[in-house]
Amino acid sequence: MAFCLRSPLCLVIVFLFLQTLAGKAATCNDCFVQSRAAYYPNSETQGTEIGACGFGTFGATINGGDVSAASDLFRNGVGCGACYQVRCTNGGYCSDKGVTVVITDSGSNDRTDFILSQRAFARMAQTTDAAASLLSLGIVDIEYRRVSCSYPNKNITIKIDENSNYPYYLAFVIWYQQGKKDITAVQLCETQNFVCKLLDRSYGAVWTTTSPPTGPLQIRMLFSDDDGDENWVVPVNNIPQDWEVGQTYDSGVQVNL
Repeated sequence: MAFCLRSPLCLVIVFLFLQTLAGKAATCNDCFVQSRAAYYPNSETQGTEIGACGFGTFGATINGGDVSAASDLFRNGVGCGACYQVRCTNGGYCSDKGVTVVITDSGSNDRTDFILSQRAFARMAQTTDAAASLLSLGIVDIEYRRVSCSYPNKNITIKIDENSNYPYYLAFVIWYQQGKKDITAVQLCETQNFVCKLLDRSYGAVWTTTSPPTGPLQIRMLFSDDDGDENWVVPVNNIPQDWEVGQTYDSGVQVNL
């Protein structure tokens, strides 16, 4: 080692080796994690309309119904809308690709990280017959990793929650969350004087405020990851002054962070 420290060529080799190790560590977010998964036994093939994220019927049909409840990954609602590649590990039944699911609910069953919709659970299989065999098992060993959410031709959309009460109380959920980052904060801003108000995460993916500002309202969303990288995103379109309960408003932006 003493000779190596005196040799420029050896130092270069050591430096490149350390860089390789650092690169592998940096990409470990792409590594698969071992776990277990079950499925909703009493549901339709798609997801549930009463999921803890507050998506309602949208939570049952988003991503074609390939959705899931999560336990630790739910993270008190921060995990709502996140996408994961999930694949079972039984080589006789399971495909290499697995299935990409969206988190829309909270739940666990016998040390599982995921409770998939029946549709998503079956899509981990190689064939229709293999899918039937998987479903008969009920719980399987899996591996998973966070992946980017992608909704072609869909902008981030604001859905005004049914519990809102114009103009005194505003609650909404954010549809079509894209990319690999979490939405960790939301601000509501007046478009005339740009005074902003930080919203509360009421539960799941539901953001709320009492006495919302008047006039057209601008949304600002903070996208964050585990490495501390943060980006504020300001949509092109505003929530109109006369917003209505149950309506959806297209933000005009797609996000790939």
